[in-house]
Amino acid sequence: MSDSSRRVVVTGMGALTPLGLTVEDYWEGLVEGRSGAATIESFDPEGLRTTFACELDGFEAEDHLDAKQARRMDPFCQYALVSADQAVHDAGLDPESMPQEEKDRTGVIFGTGIGGMQVFRDQTEYFLDNDESRTSPFFIPMLIPDIAAGQIAMQHGFRGPNHAMISACATGNHNIGDAYRLIREGDMDAALCGGTDACVTRLGIAGFASMRALSTRNDDPAHASRPFDANRDGFVMGEGAGALFIESLERAKERGAPIYAEVEGIGMSADAHHLTAPDPEGGGVCLALNRVLENAEISPEDIDYVNAHGTSTPLGDEAETKALKKVFGDHAYELNVSSTKSMTGHLLGAAGAIEAIASIQALRHDVVPPTINFEERDPDCDLNYTFNEAEERPVNLAISNAFGFGGHNTSVAFSKFEG
Repeated sequence: MSDSSRRVVVTGMGALTPLGLTVEDYWEGLVEGRSGAATIESFDPEGLRTTFACELDGFEAEDHLDAKQARRMDPFCQYALVSADQAVHDAGLDPESMPQEEKDRTGVIFGTGIGGMQVFRDQTEYFLDNDESRTSPFFIPMLIPDIAAGQIAMQHGFRGPNHAMISACATGNHNIGDAYRLIREGDMDAALCGGTDACVTRLGIAGFASMRALSTRNDDPAHASRPFDANRDGFVMGEGAGALFIESLERAKERGAPIYAEVEGIGMSADAHHLTAPDPEGGGVCLALNRVLENAEISPEDIDYVNAHGTSTPLGDEAETKALKKVFGDHAYELNVSSTKSMTGHLLGAAGAIEAIASIQALRHDVVPPTINFEERDPDCDLNYTFNEAEERPVNLAISNAFGFGGHNTSVAFSKFEG
């Protein structure tokens, strides 16, 4: 059954971020303008070009998962399960008491940018130092990127569409967008969707540092992520997960669910330009932005807030700014833009998901979170980036951007819910 007129709403959210291990703590940290960056504590970073990141503070898998279950999961999967469980409960659901027909119409579309990096490193070291026959039978199930979606479905008994969209740092948005479209088209009625990554490992930091993608402000981590500032020198690695529970408006109303926002649409494109560098003129980003506006049937002047991809890289921030000006014209100077990566760092496959949550919270509270660490204006970045302090203003429509290595571009639009 296809019904492309179905409305899709957000009824649950879950987040594990460097600013807090719940949506409430995460949002509080954003509004306060708090940095989650510090010298790495989970391993000794001595000798690396970059020695800091935005780590999860206080997360212990055994506090949320059975100890045996946790041991058989890479951290990226642990983060996914915990954030998804938060979203389920926030949506007011008890999967054990749900009718089977509802579970069969509930999907899990949940991705990761990289997957089981920690287990890959650990098992490679073990393989090289020991008898290969002793390789863990859980190695492959712990490694594969789709396993988070599978584990979430098993945890809650959801038997609807189940897969992982993988597009580097656009992953979170792609998974939200795919879930939205499957519900809108009638293939399922509800879904857990989002993204996760756990790349704050020695190999992960070394790999991104070797590309000169990471900031090297080792003497001042808290001020290293500075999107749109003239002295930005790269992004700060982050880790965590974000989950949304979305469903058709009809189902949400039938069960009296809390409704946080409406998903208006998604725009997607490719730069077709370079392995890692963006199209310097923002051509692919323009396509994604124009497509989300068309998909959502809204005009550029309707948008109040853009949660920018804004990674704090010299090329990326300038290209995104150019795209915003081309698409929004004079209105680009009227809307608020901000990069919450200035506080959380870049969570790779989870970035789009936690930034979607930030955008939804902006709609709910009429507050735009800031872009912190601004000191010197870049003449090529001349929009209102909500520098250093959160701003209260009406926010009725918001767009969240997420772009990935390989030239993947995504823009998702959310609105205040109006019945």
